[in-house]
Amino acid sequence: MTTAITRKQFLTGAAAAAATMAVRPAFAARRSVIKLGLDLTTDHPTTVNLNVAAKKIKDASNGEVDLQIFPNSQLGDDTHMLSNLRSGAMQMMAIGDNILATLVPTAAIDNIGFAFKTPEMAWKALDGSVGDMVRADIDKTGLHAMHRIWDEGFREITSSTKQINTPEDLHGFKIRVPPSPISLSLFQSLGASATTINAAELYTALQTHVVDGQENPLGNIHTMKLDQVQKYCSLTNHMWVGYWLLMNGPFWTGLPDEHKKLVAETLDAQALEQRTANQKLDASLEEILTQQGMVFAKPDNSAFQKALTQSGFYKTWKDKFGAPLWSALESVTGPLA
Repeated sequence: MTTAITRKQFLTGAAAAAATMAVRPAFAARRSVIKLGLDLTTDHPTTVNLNVAAKKIKDASNGEVDLQIFPNSQLGDDTHMLSNLRSGAMQMMAIGDNILATLVPTAAIDNIGFAFKTPEMAWKALDGSVGDMVRADIDKTGLHAMHRIWDEGFREITSSTKQINTPEDLHGFKIRVPPSPISLSLFQSLGASATTINAAELYTALQTHVVDGQENPLGNIHTMKLDQVQKYCSLTNHMWVGYWLLMNGPFWTGLPDEHKKLVAETLDAQALEQRTANQKLDASLEEILTQQGMVFAKPDNSAFQKALTQSGFYKTWKDKFGAPLWSALESVTGPLA
């Protein structure tokens, strides 16, 4: 049996189809897909909170903004991702300030050894005038930084061979540092045999004794399972590290204003949640890692800071950063050296 379609029904259907076709291209033109890569594991507080932010952004935009998170160096190691971010091959990444400093030297200002006594002191500096100067320098490279830096925490020293209690214990010690000029400088100034290795290759390097030790926040030590290849941990708190959320500059400029506002506000709000979650994890990890067989020590940090002063570390980096940025830092930390 056939059903006749009246002229009115045909015209109504045609109009509806035309309207649908008109809406789809408009939606497609407004839809923003943002792929964000990072080197941290899926269960790290940074990755977890990025996924929370991504869902909030997608829900608030009714699917127009799709922030996709790729942890575990799925899009390449930090050096590779940073290159792709600059070229526009990817839209966004989360990167440690110490590694970003290979491109933006002032990004390492918060990595000055023993500068901060608490994470809150670091957040104050980076949310304020110190961060303003760094963000301006990031913009000059064709990248755009979200305002709030995310927390990776204080870095601690681990070893498979011995406990690090004094600066002398580092003399000749084979330690991995990230591909960061200031990290390399700090440990060379303390007499260590420091080697730069990307995070994606770190576990294997420790397992095969290419290096005997490394330094990372407890959160990274735990989520990267470094306790399986490292026996000792010295709670030196020698460097605070944050994670910048960066976007390709031209891509950011091309986003609709309402998408920019939603992405920036959501990520900056989630940064506060991430900071709290990361510090909560950090506070619990000494006990957890001890139960898993790691042996902890709390050395006298002032001895390490004195060794850095004597080696000229602080003078060197003060000259590199320049008086305005160094003064902004000391306005939060007090005099360093």
